[in-house]
Amino acid sequence: MPRVKRGVTARARHKKVLELAEGMQGSRHRLHKSANEAVMHSLAYAYRDRKQRKGDMRMLWIARINAAARQHGLAYNQFMHGLKTAGVEVNRKMLADLAVEDGASFGRLVEVAREALPSA
Repeated sequence: MPRVKRGVTARARHKKVLELAEGMQGSRHRLHKSANEAVMHSLAYAYRDRKQRKGDMRMLWIARINAAARQHGLAYNQFMHGLKTAGVEVNRKMLADLAVEDGASFGRLVEVAREALPSA
């Protein structure tokens, strides 16, 4: 069996990792071993944080809705319960956008939610 020289494939593999490590500091963008470790971690963090970003956005929307609802004298949980009781199906992203961009229509939604709440 003929001898296989693996320099070309090894160089290609190393080059691929070093290109991904571009912009890192020190030996992380120069040496394959430390670059490979840094790249593997960064890819893992990127994968994890793409999922985490969705939760972060939801928390931001909830905070904005809560702040706007409280300006109209209603807590977030009462507001959401009132909307659900009234049969209004608007997601949190749209509610947060309304709260920031169009306070008047958000105020009308607060009134709808307040009317749908059972009086104590």
